[in-house]
Amino acid sequence: MSDHPFDATIRVAEVTDAESFPKTNKPEMVKLWLDLEDETLQSAAQLGYHHDVEALIGAQVLCVTDLGSVRIAGFESEALTVGVPGEDGNPVLVGPEKPVPNGGSLY
Repeated sequence: MSDHPFDATIRVAEVTDAESFPKTNKPEMVKLWLDLEDETLQSAAQLGYHHDVEALIGAQVLCVTDLGSVRIAGFESEALTVGVPGEDGNPVLVGPEKPVPNGGSLY
């Protein structure tokens, strides 16, 4: 049995900046800059359905950090921000219930 229940590393990050990303072919895409305490990563996610872009700044989110990166309309997305489907099937962010140190890994 593995020491970790997941093949991917899921860490806590604070959103330090966010902006709408209408340049993509996906609706409601948002650019995020994520502080993981020891590094800063970028992420693109379809969050505009349930989240106000400006309100995302300062939020703590969970993100997968070891999947590599992908370019989306010229923006390098280095982390996969974790969400679950809302009643309408669109992403709702997942994050800690209470403030925790940035960079912590899910276990």
